Amino acid sequence: MKFIKYENNPILKPNPSNDWESLCVLNPAVIYDEDREEFVMVYRCAGHDVRHEIKMGLATSKDGINFTRACDKPVFYSLPNEPDGGCVEDPRLAKIGDLYYLTYAARAYAPGQYWLEEWKEGVSKPPMYVDDTDVIGDELPIMAKKNITVSCLAVTKDFKHYKKLGRITESSVDNRDVILFPEKINGKYVIISRPKFQGIEGLKMPSIWISFTDDLLEYEKPELLMTGEAWWETQRIGAGTTPIKTEYGWLMIYHGVDDRGIYRNGAVLLDLNDPRKILSRTTDFIMEPDQPFEFEGFYEGCVFPTSAVVKDNILYVYYGCADKYIGLATAEFDKFVKYLATECKVNG
Repeated sequence: MKFIKYENNPILKPNPSNDWESLCVLNPAVIYDEDREEFVMVYRCAGHDVRHEIKMGLATSKDGINFTRACDKPVFYSLPNEPDGGCVEDPRLAKIGDLYYLTYAARAYAPGQYWLEEWKEGVSKPPMYVDDTDVIGDELPIMAKKNITVSCLAVTKDFKHYKKLGRITESSVDNRDVILFPEKINGKYVIISRPKFQGIEGLKMPSIWISFTDDLLEYEKPELLMTGEAWWETQRIGAGTTPIKTEYGWLMIYHGVDDRGIYRNGAVLLDLNDPRKILSRTTDFIMEPDQPFEFEGFYEGCVFPTSAVVKDNILYVYYGCADKYIGLATAEFDKFVKYLATECKVNG
């Protein structure tokens, strides 16, 4: 069963009128606000600056398709002297109580325009831009010296004003695609992540892990949840969308990357009371890049799901396209979940 892509994709493009989002808009966090009766999107974006400073913008929609930018300035960003001073990337949103929690990836130093062939000097692995205004040296922590990606947490009530709560993953491990479940399970908060652990026997790729906490900030030791199995997820897999509670289990859309670096998407159902248990998982992909705008960008052949919203029995899946645009795909929610629960079972 495949998702249906919106015929007029992409639904959000770079805006040449705003320098800070003139190059790319991608990987959005989208949630439906019941009080406002509208879809709210916090999206990753960047302009043409050589440092490639990544920020976040805000857009809203009444129908989940036609989004209007809500601010002419970024609503979430970093300052050079902050721990996330290099960039803030790939937001995800989860509502718990009356607060919206934003998880995001961050670096100490800006990545630079790493996709350019001529841009080699000043860029390391992972991407990193350093000039005379930056401070770096051998004595700095590994997070700064190697520009490792860590994941952080912020909280908001109105999507325009945020309180940064700090880092929620290890400082010495590259870790992103961190997603917070929208409610406690057995008295604990739960996150999904994709740490690049090295040297683990039998683990061949970056995979999806799960961990628990009492306080949202200090997490227990992560446990491996799932790794790549199908031909389209042989290089790595990572979480995509904030889990949605269904009668069959927690629904999560994820991404897989094949040997050629092409991103495709799958889905999984996790046990409601113990999300460490996988109940159902797609073996075939449910979405792949097949449109020009999913190849003509800064990462060719990428559909990167970051949000899923259910409204009037429609599952809206928002995804980044080739690291440049934002796309939308949909499915009939009840039918898709039932298909996943009955046709893709791995337990029972």
